[in-house]
Amino acid sequence: MTRALLAAACALAIATACSAESPAASAPADPSAQAPAGASPAGARSVALPAADGRPFVTEEIAQFKEPWAMTFLPDGRLLVTEKAGTLALYDPDDGQRGEIGGVPEVAYGGQGGLGDVVLHPRFDANQIVYISYAEAGDGGNGAAVARGRLELDGSSSGALRDLQVIWRQVPKVSGEGHYGHRIAFDREGKLWLTSGERQKFDPSQDMAANLGKVIRLEDDGRVPADNPFAGQGEVASQVWSLGHRNPLGLAFDADGRLWVHEMGPKGGDELNLIERGANYGYPRVSDGEHYDGRPIPDHSTNPDYRAPVISWTPVISPAGFVIYDGSQFPQWQGNGFIGGLSSQSLVRVEFDGEQAREAERFPMQTRIREVEQGPDGALWLLEDGGRGSQGRLFRLVPGEGGAPPQA
Repeated sequence: MTRALLAAACALAIATACSAESPAASAPADPSAQAPAGASPAGARSVALPAADGRPFVTEEIAQFKEPWAMTFLPDGRLLVTEKAGTLALYDPDDGQRGEIGGVPEVAYGGQGGLGDVVLHPRFDANQIVYISYAEAGDGGNGAAVARGRLELDGSSSGALRDLQVIWRQVPKVSGEGHYGHRIAFDREGKLWLTSGERQKFDPSQDMAANLGKVIRLEDDGRVPADNPFAGQGEVASQVWSLGHRNPLGLAFDADGRLWVHEMGPKGGDELNLIERGANYGYPRVSDGEHYDGRPIPDHSTNPDYRAPVISWTPVISPAGFVIYDGSQFPQWQGNGFIGGLSSQSLVRVEFDGEQAREAERFPMQTRIREVEQGPDGALWLLEDGGRGSQGRLFRLVPGEGGAPPQA
């Protein structure tokens, strides 16, 4: 990374340091601006950037959605895209055709709440099962839920989720519209992993009678594996793999099967953590940040009983979306992680070395990046957030000298 680019990235990060997706309970939740619905016509739009930027990719603007949150590719190359208000879109990048998938449950839409992640079952080709996460209303307030259903496509641009079954819920439901987490991933053994935010309530992260502020490990149908670290210690505790998390919004497995999770810190102290069985990551007892009302939180270094982050960001990046790249279009980046930045308006590249990691490069994108995925062709695909002035666009990054960040 050139010194000029590094300086620009640092300046951008400092300018947006206190602009995380949603501050702690003492501050308002993230307001979400409305972006125009629907995808743009077929045909990507590339934007030229002065060669002095030096980035090795070209940014293509592909489509536009209304408050998109997550995406996943189907085997035929089409995309499932979640929109927070409750729409599961089906989009074909080849011809720009957009449709919708029915059968999505009603969501508790507001703040950070709504339709969240979407992931295919590891044996999707055989069973057509799709997993979605979302915020739902109930007794006591709202909470995240994960459901799975069988995807039936009508052969054109629409379809439905059939036999939808809720297999996991946050316990308890609480007031508020922030810190749901609810990211989904599968490991190589077919186990289902979920992130569960602490819902801006702090203490539940350390309470084993609640599954808030935890990383969860389940069988693909929602059953609790017998070898979970707290199995047999209560229905909720048995789900838990690790605890002491705040607002984890990205998880990915590296080539050696290690699980990495990033989470938003409070005022300062965003984290990338290597997740270990039964480990406690300390929130809210320790953090490298402080509360939004100015109250200090002891640093990780003050208590070695809690696992410290491998990377800590102050000023924050407001991490969202996460992929560990293994494609062919950018061979120099195989094994690297890519994290979207909301307040930092960036794409952050992370290099791993066994159980260590470091930020290797930061690409200013001039907009809030909500989601990062690797396409079937090895390109990197990004979803722009649909709030705080962002437009909800879908971008594809392909190799090329001096590709531009998107223009607002």
